[in-house]
Amino acid sequence: MSQDCGFEVHGGDNAPYVFMDLKGASSWDMFSKILSEAQVVTIPGAGFGPGGEGFLRLSAFASRENCEEAAARLVKMFKK
Repeated sequence: MSQDCGFEVHGGDNAPYVFMDLKGASSWDMFSKILSEAQVVTIPGAGFGPGGEGFLRLSAFASRENCEEAAARLVKMFKK
């Protein structure tokens, strides 16, 4: 998904979450944009302290079907 959306992600190998690098964009602004346009809830990196700003945390703590739907919505929103 990350390549389809043009974002670099960190984590996810042995954990059910990844951090999406927003390339300097505000995590709260991107959180709001994704929630509004794709109806997908993410976690602003700013909530993890100053080093988290500029990232979103994406979690797979849902059913496989819901995670696949969220991923499809994000790809549709960001696909270049």
